Amino acid sequence: MLEEHDFSKATKNPYVKKLKRQITINLDSDTVEYFKSLSEKTGIPYQTLINLYLADCAKQKRQPVFSWK
Repeated sequence: MLEEHDFSKATKNPYVKKLKRQITINLDSDTVEYFKSLSEKTGIPYQTLINLYLADCAKQKRQPVFSWK
């Protein structure tokens, strides 16, 4: 094994802007169960599905519609 490695010709990580940040979020049990059942059907982890859905909402600039009664 080399004592030193030459990284002078290395390329930067192209995915550095796509790094995820861990957060804590409170979701309704029904919402989590929905994405877990969808996860079983698709084979995609439920947290990934939630992230994909929220990313799509952000990309489309969707605004929630509230109707208070």
